[in-house]
Amino acid sequence: MIDSYFLAYMKLAHGMFNAVIFVLIVYQGLLGYRLRKARLKGIKAVAAIRRHRRNGPVLALLGIAGFFAGAVLVYLDHGHLLKYPLHFINGASVSTALAGMFLISRKIRAADNRWRMAHYRLGIITIVLYVVQLFLGLDIFL
Repeated sequence: MIDSYFLAYMKLAHGMFNAVIFVLIVYQGLLGYRLRKARLKGIKAVAAIRRHRRNGPVLALLGIAGFFAGAVLVYLDHGHLLKYPLHFINGASVSTALAGMFLISRKIRAADNRWRMAHYRLGIITIVLYVVQLFLGLDIFL
């Protein structure tokens, strides 16, 4: 059996980790938004593009890992995944959106705005879902 104090600290670590990932994803979104505005003005910001492309997959992977870590913690603590169904479903939605953004980003080409627009919209959806997820998590924690 796992010590309840250890699980309590792991829950806190899970929340803090995902809060940091949320802040980094918001930063990534702001960077992407700035790149979008610059591209529409005809300006090419090579350093920012590289940073956005380099950090995006890492943040998506870390966000998905945070979801699975939370699922494991709930399973170890309660013996089933759906103790907090809204938090679980929203976390799965965030993870799916992150995976979708990663997959869509691989299809973006210079002249094709269709995939860029899908990536942009899914990014906004992801951030909104993350905000909801943070409030659901605080409701559980407090």
